[in-house]
Amino acid sequence: MRRILKVAQREYIETVKTKTFVLMVLMTPLIIALVIFFTRKLSQDKGGPRPPVKVAVTDRSNELEKDIKASFDGYNKANPKRQILLEQLGIDQDPNTLDSRQKNRLRTGKLDAYVILEKNILTGDGKVRFYTCNTKPTKLDALWTIEGLFKNVVTNRRYQLKQLDSKLLAELRHVPIQRLEIGAAEETERVQKKSERITKMMVPFFFMYLMFIGIISTGQHMLSSVIEEKNSRVMEVLLSAVSPFQLMAGKITGLAGIAFTVTGLWGAAAHFAARWQGLNINITGQLLLYFVIYYTLGFLLFSSITVGIGSLCNTIKETQSLMMPLTLIFIIPLISWFNLIQHPNGPLARVLSFIPPLTSMVMILRLSAGSGIWFIEILASIALLALAVLAVMWIAARLFRTGILMYGKRPSFREIIRWLKQS
Repeated sequence: MRRILKVAQREYIETVKTKTFVLMVLMTPLIIALVIFFTRKLSQDKGGPRPPVKVAVTDRSNELEKDIKASFDGYNKANPKRQILLEQLGIDQDPNTLDSRQKNRLRTGKLDAYVILEKNILTGDGKVRFYTCNTKPTKLDALWTIEGLFKNVVTNRRYQLKQLDSKLLAELRHVPIQRLEIGAAEETERVQKKSERITKMMVPFFFMYLMFIGIISTGQHMLSSVIEEKNSRVMEVLLSAVSPFQLMAGKITGLAGIAFTVTGLWGAAAHFAARWQGLNINITGQLLLYFVIYYTLGFLLFSSITVGIGSLCNTIKETQSLMMPLTLIFIIPLISWFNLIQHPNGPLARVLSFIPPLTSMVMILRLSAGSGIWFIEILASIALLALAVLAVMWIAARLFRTGILMYGKRPSFREIIRWLKQS
């Protein structure tokens, strides 16, 4: 045990001394703070200057020309740096010829949008036909604004035809809602901000993503360390003092310390950033305990896989081809996280919870979502993950013992099976 701890101490210190680690530790809190700062600024910003957007309109109802002009003039007056240039076309020419000409203008870039208000737009089932061509992402926001302006014009005129007061209708539709959250003690309540609801939805994703980054990024250090020491023949010197299992266990233990250090700093930075923004995030001690358990088991599983793969390969390029399928599997919870939060006790969430490479990420997502997960299910997932760790570590130890001293050609699958049988 003493030799394992010595190897772990060496692995930890050697990694901590690298410039990459120092930059990662120092830059991560700064990046988190900058992301929150710029997100806050962007949410307050109404939009910077934008080149004028050109739109032509044909009002075949022949009743909305003045309303359309007034609506666009009002918008341009309120947004002097984001102008929309309106061109109103008469209906005294052939409709087909007019439409064909405007569509050609769209194709040549002389127009950004061409709008046709059908004749029965006010009294029947007429439509607003909105033509664009090769729309650039930078102009999508402007096009949505234009659609909204035309909808408002048509809606307001329909109110007038029905002799309805649009201001009165807006007042009747406006129902103020005050969201209150009560505390554990009686007669304690507070107003809940809209941002807090969004934050509560993002907290489970943050826990899962923190686990994903911590496991994957630190696991990559394991690969680099094994390949570097194998190629530089440092591994042979180390094996003269410790056994292959002690070396492997020490490397895993040392990098586990790195993983907890980095993850703890990231989590602390995110917590203080949230407090800085006045966000109230309720994280219980029980949830943190589950995070530590699942993170530890998930890291041990992934690092054991990387040790086994690293011992079989001679270059980083070889390891990348073998690690790609495993990395793709880890992405599954990331792309399905919203569905998992909406249905934390659904079939998909429960199935993924019992697939060992994904168990840690999926279970911490479900637990942080606040769903009532059956305690037996939690114990079963932990037990399954622990058994998977033991099985993978057993296989990795056998591969590490033989493959770590092999150079040149990567062993075939048949040779790997023979190593396992001989051990």
